[in-house]
Amino acid sequence: MENPYVIEDKVLPLIPLRGISIFPHMVIHFDVGREKSVQALEKSMMDDSLILLCTQINPKLEEPTTDDFYHVGTIAKVKQMLKLPGGSIRVLVEGLNRGKVKKVVQREPYFLAEAEEYSYNPDEIKKSQDIEAAMRLVIVDLEEYISLNSKVSSEVLFTISDIEDPGRLADVIASYVFLKQEDDQRILEAFDLYERLEVLHQILQEEIELLRIEDKINQRVRKQINKIQKEYYLKEQLKAIQKELGEDDDLSGEIEDYEAKLSKIKMPKEVKDKAMKEVERLSRTPSHSAEVGVIRTYLDWIVELPWDKETREKIDIKKAREILDADHYGLKDVKERILEFIAIRKLSTSIKGPILCLVGPPGVGKTSIAKSIASSLNRNFVRMSLGGVRDEAEIRGHRRTYVGAMPGRIISSIKKAGTKNPVFLFDEIDKLANDFRGDPASALLEVLDPEQNTTFTDHFLDAPFDLSKVLFITTANTTSSIPPALLDRMEVIRISGYTEEEKLEIAKRYLLPKQMKEHGLKETQMTMSDGAIRDVINYYTREAGVRNLERNLAGICRKAAKTIVEKNKKIVRINSGNLSGYLGAGRYRYDTVEEKDQIGVANGLAWTAVGGETLSVEVTTMQGTGKTQLTGKLGEVMKESAMAGISFIRANAERLNVPMDFHKDMDIHIHVPEGAIPKDGPSAGITIAIALISALSNTPVYKDVAMTGEITLRGRVLPVGGIKEKLLAAHRMGIKKVLIPFENEKDLEEIPDKIKKKMEFVLVKNLDEVLLHALVAKGDDDENK
Repeated sequence: MENPYVIEDKVLPLIPLRGISIFPHMVIHFDVGREKSVQALEKSMMDDSLILLCTQINPKLEEPTTDDFYHVGTIAKVKQMLKLPGGSIRVLVEGLNRGKVKKVVQREPYFLAEAEEYSYNPDEIKKSQDIEAAMRLVIVDLEEYISLNSKVSSEVLFTISDIEDPGRLADVIASYVFLKQEDDQRILEAFDLYERLEVLHQILQEEIELLRIEDKINQRVRKQINKIQKEYYLKEQLKAIQKELGEDDDLSGEIEDYEAKLSKIKMPKEVKDKAMKEVERLSRTPSHSAEVGVIRTYLDWIVELPWDKETREKIDIKKAREILDADHYGLKDVKERILEFIAIRKLSTSIKGPILCLVGPPGVGKTSIAKSIASSLNRNFVRMSLGGVRDEAEIRGHRRTYVGAMPGRIISSIKKAGTKNPVFLFDEIDKLANDFRGDPASALLEVLDPEQNTTFTDHFLDAPFDLSKVLFITTANTTSSIPPALLDRMEVIRISGYTEEEKLEIAKRYLLPKQMKEHGLKETQMTMSDGAIRDVINYYTREAGVRNLERNLAGICRKAAKTIVEKNKKIVRINSGNLSGYLGAGRYRYDTVEEKDQIGVANGLAWTAVGGETLSVEVTTMQGTGKTQLTGKLGEVMKESAMAGISFIRANAERLNVPMDFHKDMDIHIHVPEGAIPKDGPSAGITIAIALISALSNTPVYKDVAMTGEITLRGRVLPVGGIKEKLLAAHRMGIKKVLIPFENEKDLEEIPDKIKKKMEFVLVKNLDEVLLHALVAKGDDDENK
């Protein structure tokens, strides 16, 4: 198409418009408030009422320059002016033609621009098929736009139906629809008539698509709101019915409360979804149903468990060492292992909690060590005693199908702790039992495995709970009764019994001050000498730990308190001389070294649950027929050790200076006092053999030598356990030399230096070496006599 425009140059006042675009053939009013614009308007009215209206690029700009407005606008005729209160003017204008700024000839006190006016005669335009098609398209677009946008009146269609001019049609449609400022300007700058219709069609199509999406969103939201309103209406009706029937127990309030609590707690999605389903089920369950109580109990447990609560660890290894040293005397190995764990936690928080198993005799402080660990890590502490637990449900809980079902004691203890990372103590793990109700030890396998306990599932909750951040500690008196699979998951730390010196320090530092405080005694009211404490340890207690020692000290404090009150004494002094007046005669005695070397008597060493013991093995021979008698309530293993010793002596009779036919002509009686106490184990093997050789060869055994070790038929000495406890017992008896198996050399590291200085330790590999140190040589025998 040929260019239909007639271009005419004019110099006109210019007003930059904020937020609106004006098209030719458009009648509109707007307010003018800026001084510059008011003066431009007055200039227009003084001339021919023509003014150039251009749109500001940034409508927020208060003082625009020539670069801050579009240079294509509309030349309009001012129809009417009305002054408003406040100094602004409301002006009514009619758009005439497009105007393009060639040059701004004046900037102050108002804009004056040299502009090109583009005008044409509609009757002279020959419409091509493209223009006809484009006109139809934009009319269809407008119809669709009006159907989707209720803000535009359908009467607009009647207005445009008679317009034959394509340029005017585009301008009028653009003036009626709500477009962005940039789109309005694109249409305004489209001088070519077909191009203008094409641009308008494109813009309308984009707007129609947006309106469709808005409508779709609106429909969905409205549908949702209708559903919510319907549910609300039905719930209100249900409440009214329940109230009328007397069944209103404010169940809806509880449901809202559960939903609010669950939304706040950070828990695994699987658990939250399951809990929300239970809340939904609760809302559908009649309030008088028994199932309501079950669901409530379940939800109460879910919301009260510490899914997202942890105590922040204060990892200060120096302070941790101070706490452990303040709470416990000795126990060097245990403290070092705990401090290693704390040090690793400082360097890496990703490490999974180890499972520590503290093994030792009663009363050595295993439970209190666990409390000290919790204190040094700034964690909460919970304890669960496993003594006598024989039901698997104690660990894993009951399923909700059972009446009165509850979670197991592990989940219950975690709830009690209030955090997901407490120190959790399983006390007496070696006392677990099992019966037809299941094996609790097997249920503990998952709990005490760092690889599995991230998803520990209690039967009642039926949802995984992460136990990986819990520091599990277990205690036991012995590992022999712990199932191997369970023991394999734990790091065993052995706590041996205390020496006399350690017990003395513990009594002075911890036990006596504690008991005096509990009995209301001040430091100035009672004193107790070291000798008296030693006598309590040696003659009134027989234990590896200090539990009975504390009990006896409590008895002394009671008597002292009675004396102070009854006799009005200011201070009570307790020493070895008057101790029996407070505790009575000594309950125990311990073996002492014989006055001289004996024939057929050897000093052995034994391990018991309460510490080490010394035992003398006595052998006597008599004319007979080769019978062997063993007494002293000996176990099968100990009897077999005696048989092995006799076989070795028979095989080596000549070398040992023993009668060759002793097994035919002599009866042998082996006795181990005290006769009423059961004894078993292979540790007395070499002691029995030495006592036998001494009796058969008529050679004395050194009175201050003690020994322990298992014997083989070839005379080899095999290693045994409980070396520390046995050596402590030997020291208490006054033994100067102890013979121990060569392979037990590593156990000497645990022996306190004070004892090492007072005793000689001989490592033996076979019975010949034992004989060398145990039997009195001929010259020595004469001196003894």
